[in-house]
Amino acid sequence: MPFAFDGVPIYRYFLMSATSTTSAPITPTQLPDAAGHFGAYGGVFVPETLMTALSDLTKAYEKARDEPAFQKELRHHLKEFAGRPTELYFAERLTQHCGGAKIYFKREDLLHTGAHKINNALAQALLAKRMGKKRIIAETGAGQHGVATAAACAKFGLECVVYMGAHDMERQALNVFRMRLMGAEVRGVEAGQKTLKEAINEAMRDWVTNVRSTHYILGTAYGSHPYPMMVRDFHRVIGQEAKEQILAREGRLPDELIACVGGGSNAIGLFFDFLSDANVRMFGVEAGGLGISRGDHAARFAGGRLGVLQGCKTFILQDTDGQIELTHSVSAGLDYAAVGPEHAYYRDKGRIEFAYATDDEVLAAFQLCSRQEGIIPALESTHALVHGMKRAKALGKDKIVIVNLSGRGDKDVQQVARLLGEQHA
Repeated sequence: MPFAFDGVPIYRYFLMSATSTTSAPITPTQLPDAAGHFGAYGGVFVPETLMTALSDLTKAYEKARDEPAFQKELRHHLKEFAGRPTELYFAERLTQHCGGAKIYFKREDLLHTGAHKINNALAQALLAKRMGKKRIIAETGAGQHGVATAAACAKFGLECVVYMGAHDMERQALNVFRMRLMGAEVRGVEAGQKTLKEAINEAMRDWVTNVRSTHYILGTAYGSHPYPMMVRDFHRVIGQEAKEQILAREGRLPDELIACVGGGSNAIGLFFDFLSDANVRMFGVEAGGLGISRGDHAARFAGGRLGVLQGCKTFILQDTDGQIELTHSVSAGLDYAAVGPEHAYYRDKGRIEFAYATDDEVLAAFQLCSRQEGIIPALESTHALVHGMKRAKALGKDKIVIVNLSGRGDKDVQQVARLLGEQHA
């Protein structure tokens, strides 16, 4: 069933229509509208307890967004603590292997804590400090958002509680230790599939209970307004840097951009500043899991339908009765039943195209990239790499593809070793 409080489905707490009352904006910078709508998607679907908190957060963010002092401080921490800008790396041997278009990696894996998640975690922690919130909660799937949040909280002296599905804690044990090492309390969630959806449920329950003292650092471009907008904006630096770097390297824009999509933060971060460049194709790559059959994947656009989950209206893997379907992915970060509303909007518009990669394809590409480039990509990012290699093979040598390497695979090596051992047993 949809996310519920005290057994009551979240849609009964509906407070704002997810259908915009205004005509759809034409330019990306006009999205979302004042009520958080991306066309028919997004909006605010929360219990009344959270309305004041969301309103205060929206006001605080909009003020900070336009305040030079906040932006200067954020840029400082992104440079000195996180390690921005990240490199745009020409994957020469992988390009030769594919025999087609040039493949570039946007190296978000080089950031402190190992993934793009630190961009948003730092920014929201700064925002929480400005709002006088000293307790931070977060959800995490693969653990990278949890690690980034723990690092930001340690840096700024904030209390940190991270919710994580018990199944994800097992397959991402290294990241659990990293979070605890930096002072975060990691609370395992035993409900349901024990993955990301359940972790978000528990984080939201905590927020409802402790809303006056607590800020929820949501880790992806999802949920109730202002989160999809805010998280997108905090990750726009990925695409801003990539555009500047590819123009400096090649003297022109890329032909295609490719990024993995769970909630969709790294993807919209890369894509956003290219959305108005009509000749640049964009591909979001979802988790195909064991194949496109019920319960075996997390490809929302390959089997989902419109619905409401955990604060917003978007494409969700659910049955005809609105019951959330089981999901599966080799990557904990993509193992989620819903997708960010901005991605759903641009998919409808035909501006962002979507594909999926299966577990087997991902495991093969994980090994290939490691051997060809000496770079071990996160399993999540490897989904993008799978499709990036397919696209490179289909394009001529005069074309350019940028793959967002959103995170590094250190966290995944033990899991991959076990899976490969099982394959060869």
